Amino acid sequence: MTGTKDRILAAGTELFRQGGYAGTGVKQIVEKAGAPFGSLYHFFPGGKEQLGEEVVRTSGMQYAQLFEVFIAPAPDLIGGLEAFFGAAVTTLLETNYVEGCPIATVALEVATTNEPLRKATADVFEAWIAAGTKGFAPFGLPSEAARTLTITLVTSLEGAFVLARSMRSTEPMAVAGAAVVDVARRLLTELGHDGKRS
Repeated sequence: MTGTKDRILAAGTELFRQGGYAGTGVKQIVEKAGAPFGSLYHFFPGGKEQLGEEVVRTSGMQYAQLFEVFIAPAPDLIGGLEAFFGAAVTTLLETNYVEGCPIATVALEVATTNEPLRKATADVFEAWIAAGTKGFAPFGLPSEAARTLTITLVTSLEGAFVLARSMRSTEPMAVAGAAVVDVARRLLTELGHDGKRS
């Protein structure tokens, strides 16, 4: 059975992803977690801010594993990227455009108002960039090109989630995926590599 702290973290992740940090109350979190109100402060003495920071860092590292899930097993770079964005489209449709990224949602809210949370989101984005830079290397991309492609992927994906959720359309995600694939193809052409896993 999942422990109380894990349930609170999971509830916080889901609620921040759907309603943002500011739009989510402590009472909502403990109710969703099926936990006593005081348990949140037992596990997170710093209250909502400490919970928010841990949610960002914990769920952020889980999202970094998506490179392992979709990119690492792909026989070629383009196929891996297409699978990555295809999964994002599926997520939008299966959740009726409710599910977004809790990291981006929180980052937009706190970038100028909450330094601990801003730092947490920045650390997570840097971890994603590092994971992508490493994950793209087996497809023939040197570090600088792999980092460029990863930043392009992250910014395109996050922006597409914002537009798709607002427009209730998968078109932004499809366009973003195609744009990232175009960047990958250009990088591979410049390097004279076919993008096959080495």
